[in-house]
Amino acid sequence: MSLDFRQVREDEVETYLALMHAAYAPVKALGIHFDAASADREKAWLHLQRHGVYALYANGVMVSSITVRYPWGPLPGPFNLPHIGWFGAHPDYAGQRYGRQVQDLLEQQILIGQLRAPAVSLGTAINHPWLKEMYLKRGFQPMHTTDLGKGHITLYMKKVLNAAAHDAWLTRQAVS
Repeated sequence: MSLDFRQVREDEVETYLALMHAAYAPVKALGIHFDAASADREKAWLHLQRHGVYALYANGVMVSSITVRYPWGPLPGPFNLPHIGWFGAHPDYAGQRYGRQVQDLLEQQILIGQLRAPAVSLGTAINHPWLKEMYLKRGFQPMHTTDLGKGHITLYMKKVLNAAAHDAWLTRQAVS
């Protein structure tokens, strides 16, 4: 099997949107509102324009995708760090660990390898039945909760990618 990790191109918006809708269908069925679950083509296209959107392709088929929102971009995360946004794996490939692989590749190649990020954040619904536990297992730590007006309370989590760089980042944050 051939696996390829790369940035999603704008001409793949329909494929990307289909992946997000399939990946988020179980979340939508739970009544939890995540933007990716109900995005239309225009919103998905803008998402590709404004953020770093990466995907894992198995034999040329987009099987999982993850977004990094930049601290300097139009929708920064809460900590002045790169922030993981729309993240999902296609349910047709359950058990293949494509979601884990796309996250690992994003962390190693983009966040650490290119951006030299000290840490990364993400947000999830506190009432989601499995995401918090999954992210805890993947090294994320709960930071705080907030109500973003989406019908659920968001739990922000952070994962340290480089301890020394993170310590320096914390010192800079305390000074500013």
